[in-house]
Amino acid sequence: MECGIYARNVSRTLFRAVGDPIVDLQPPEGVSETQQRARLDALAKLNEIDISQNPGNSELAARISSYELAYRMQGCAPEAVDTSAESNATKKLYGLDDSITEPFGRQCLMARRLVERGVRFVQLFHGGLGNQNTDTWDAHSNLKENHTQHAAETDLPIAGLLTGLKSRGMLDSTLIVWHAEFGRMPISQRGVGRDHNPGAMTGWMAGAGIQGGQVIGASDEFGYKAAEQRISAHDFHATMLHLLGMDHTQLTYRYNGRDMRLTDVHGIPIPQIIA
Repeated sequence: MECGIYARNVSRTLFRAVGDPIVDLQPPEGVSETQQRARLDALAKLNEIDISQNPGNSELAARISSYELAYRMQGCAPEAVDTSAESNATKKLYGLDDSITEPFGRQCLMARRLVERGVRFVQLFHGGLGNQNTDTWDAHSNLKENHTQHAAETDLPIAGLLTGLKSRGMLDSTLIVWHAEFGRMPISQRGVGRDHNPGAMTGWMAGAGIQGGQVIGASDEFGYKAAEQRISAHDFHATMLHLLGMDHTQLTYRYNGRDMRLTDVHGIPIPQIIA
């Protein structure tokens, strides 16, 4: 994965929503653990030679780290992604007993299990597979049908995740953010669809350090532009970093001869959100 200004060793591990969560988690058929360990040891020796000849090569170091992570995951990941041992009550809480909510509910349940086991960052996606109008939120042709469908698919599972984290005493130490990259225009497109609207959008936060039960900001009367208590994306990001214990003005990365911030030169934490 291309990580931009950040080191390659912070790239993500992709979990699939359908089928086996992690591809090739088990060794190939016919390869014993002893054989696999011997291959990895030989690879490690070659990597040591390579990195000694190419010091400071971040891509090489990241590749070595990736192989080591993959080996460790073979030992611990199968149990982490196996939801079969969860109680029927828990499965129902996340919507696994309903074909409409089951796909995203399984993602939410897996997210809780990963966080329980020490994973520090989990990102869930809803939509993005198959036919555009039915499988993503990008409702250019039928907004009401599209959003009604997707709200039904996600509402119960995300509530289950929040409830599950709280019941285990984990909500106060976990930051949950629900957001997209833009809103929708207040005017029609293709009859009953809506185009992208970067000027007004909605997101929410819950969990660690959040002062809940409030709505901050409002759009104009048409829903076209943010009009009251306007919050920029940089403000939103600065707030997230603050809640994670980081000062966004001090967190910098050296890139192309300058110190880069996650919020560039903008953004302040939103005081109303912080408990």
